[in-house]
Amino acid sequence: MAGHFEATGDGGAAIALDEVEISILRSLAVQLLELIGPGDEPADGEDPLTAILSEGPSQPPSDPALARLFPDAYGPGPGAPAGGEEDEEEREFSAEFRRFTENELRARKREDGLAVVRALDSLSPDPPPGPSGPGRYPQGAGDGAGAVLTLKREESRQWLGALNDLRLAIGTRLEVTDDEDSNELYSLPDDDPRKPMVMAYLWLGGLQETLVETLLP
Repeated sequence: MAGHFEATGDGGAAIALDEVEISILRSLAVQLLELIGPGDEPADGEDPLTAILSEGPSQPPSDPALARLFPDAYGPGPGAPAGGEEDEEEREFSAEFRRFTENELRARKREDGLAVVRALDSLSPDPPPGPSGPGRYPQGAGDGAGAVLTLKREESRQWLGALNDLRLAIGTRLEVTDDEDSNELYSLPDDDPRKPMVMAYLWLGGLQETLVETLLP
């Protein structure tokens, strides 16, 4: 998938996507939203600010992917060996910090994921390039019908957040912990059951990198 983001000149970004890319991105964003969870809506008559500031969980999620998206604020992280009173104090600090921040963080991550789904749903596919004219879809960018997605600067930031969350979640499923693990993904044989997930992980990395470049001054 050769599509990449380009700056639009007004602070935004644009990318040509074919039907397959649109479908994959939307499916991944929906799965991310399902992973994060629906969230708690304010009750009738409840002050939305009060709902945001309400206490959340104090313990990290049991799902490794969620734990990667919502890590402890203090300490060495999940899986590290315990080390006595200092570690216990760090766990208490982390629990307190999580209690008053995780709900808001989850809400922001949901909004980022929803921004991706809404933007993709708003696209109007163009016909593929042909004798009748290429329309708005760039020649050579794909073989089937597609569309050009254009994002404003704030939308780009939301997309960047969602792309980062997707790579963290997929990377956790693939047990990627460092650059060496990432490099090994390139050499997986085609019959490896992880191959589709690896391809998505690497593709999202390319999208993330080019989107970051459009946001640089």
